[in-house]
Amino acid sequence: MAGKALVKKQTTLKQLKEKIDSAKVLVFSNYSGFSVKEITGLRKKLRKQEAELKVYKNTLFFRAMKEAGFADIQEFAGPTAVLLGYKDPVAPLKILVDAIKEYEKGEIKIGVIEKTMMGKEEILKVAKLPSREVLLAKVIGGLQSPLYGLVNVLNGTARKLIYALNAVAEKKGGEQK
Repeated sequence: MAGKALVKKQTTLKQLKEKIDSAKVLVFSNYSGFSVKEITGLRKKLRKQEAELKVYKNTLFFRAMKEAGFADIQEFAGPTAVLLGYKDPVAPLKILVDAIKEYEKGEIKIGVIEKTMMGKEEILKVAKLPSREVLLAKVIGGLQSPLYGLVNVLNGTARKLIYALNAVAEKKGGEQK
């Protein structure tokens, strides 16, 4: 029996390490006080963002974190849910932070964003950032605006040249008569 349990733990550990390696965001949070309905609703929202909220044994998850290269991570006690986001690091984080505020339950402990360890305050700051799509739209808008200005300047110069040529043509047309 002990052999099967060990094999199961090793398999789970390997799967956890793979998830950690592929995740763009990992956030450890206390989920005590959340009802099953609230957790289920949160998980549904996260799934739409290619993220998941899982509960693992702390010792097992921290062992996987250390194997994934986070040797300096400090273990903590208590019920811990782990947010794993695989696509956009900000969107799932916003969903979790909003749920904690909305239900007034749980709290963020620590997190890892793009392989960088962050404390609670840093995680909350990142959660306030606009989504990836909004940031991309702002960058594109910022790039387009100088181009529109350049087009207007060039059009203005061409317009002035046409007006000047028309004025010269009218003046010469008036002199020939």
